Amino acid sequence: MTQIRGWACSGANQALAPYSFDAGPLGAEDVEVAVDYCGVCHSDLSFIEDAVGMSKFPFIPGHEAIGRVTALGEQAKGLKIGQVVGVGWTAQSCMHCHECLSGDQHLCAQAVPTILGGHQGGFADRVRAHWAWTVPVPEGLDPSSAGPLLCGGVTVFSPLATFGVKPTNRVGVVGIGGLGHLGIKFANAWGCEVTAFTSSASKTDEAKSFGAHRVVSTRDSKAIAAIAGSLDLLLVTVNVSLDWPALLQTLRPKGRMHVVGVVLEPLAIPALSLIFGQKSVSGSPTGSPTMIAAMLDFAARHKIAPQVEHFPMNRVNDALAHLAAGKARYRIVLDAAA
Repeated sequence: MTQIRGWACSGANQALAPYSFDAGPLGAEDVEVAVDYCGVCHSDLSFIEDAVGMSKFPFIPGHEAIGRVTALGEQAKGLKIGQVVGVGWTAQSCMHCHECLSGDQHLCAQAVPTILGGHQGGFADRVRAHWAWTVPVPEGLDPSSAGPLLCGGVTVFSPLATFGVKPTNRVGVVGIGGLGHLGIKFANAWGCEVTAFTSSASKTDEAKSFGAHRVVSTRDSKAIAAIAGSLDLLLVTVNVSLDWPALLQTLRPKGRMHVVGVVLEPLAIPALSLIFGQKSVSGSPTGSPTMIAAMLDFAARHKIAPQVEHFPMNRVNDALAHLAAGKARYRIVLDAAA
């Protein structure tokens, strides 16, 4: 019997409390990871609140886990005991559907999120995942801050790789938060000219320190209009509605507005802006295991790390409250040993 101990939510909006469960025998293709660090993401908050009606209680949140391999199923491949690895949003996929065989495992209809469907996440001493979704962490990355790259990092990195963004392109990042600050860092390291959009003037200097070449206020319609037709990609990381027609006007012909923030209201997109400029609006979730690995390698090569605040794992409720209050600068990591 394998007992895993963690911090679980027993009902919508309930504080997390110590919880243990029998994990059962390790699957033939699964990996067990001793968690050293785990990032705290807004998605964890959403499922603690059961905001989309998908949570299955009790559950242990946490899907940005960094730790060491402690056990391997007999058919697990490419990993070894003691290796430093990460487990992100997805814990497993079917590995035989069209999407999985095409390298888009994150789009698998049977994919199992690390914190949904009865799977238990990384706010715990151990977490389990399929070997393909257990991604080695390069030596050049600090394990204590790498966790948020497994979710937020790949979410903003993937559009750069997927849509063939060039170093000569101009990229806008809307929202300078947990996702946006990483979007700026990756786009700058990609070689792009980066424009940061924020509603908070106090973030101007920080945005520039992350790699933004200029900062535009989303509250200043004249400033937005002044850069019309200048951007190739506009990466939207916020979860609130904005002046979408005005933001679309910042795109060059054939430009793309790509949404990775969970905006719950429908986007008011004027068709004529799309048609006459041959522009696109798209969205994406996290990324495949190979995309995560490529992102981690890129981050290690360019020394990209999230800006994080640390809390001990036993203060997880304080960390969640800090995040919910909008005080995180810019990601939070739980330290298992603290």
